Amino acid sequence: MSKERRVFSAEYKREALSLILKQQLSIAETARRLGINPNLLYRWKAQLASEGEQAFPGPGQQTAQEAELAKLRRENEQLRMKRDILKKATVFFAKESR
Repeated sequence: MSKERRVFSAEYKREALSLILKQQLSIAETARRLGINPNLLYRWKAQLASEGEQAFPGPGQQTAQEAELAKLRRENEQLRMKRDILKKATVFFAKESR
């Protein structure tokens, strides 16, 4: 008897938070009006406060930090592969020179 998980767009989250901030409604009242759990609003509010305009990137979209981290991880892996190739080449040429 599990319920399907609801997915909310970034626009919906921002509109819900504007009810709290601009219209000065309480989180509990806003949650009642929207039919959602108040904990969601607390989480969205904290995320907006910490990430600002980068908050709520959406499914499949990375934040700038996540994109940079992924780029650095790819670069790190390439450097490890190059290092390993050079190690093998060093061993190969050391055997050849004997």
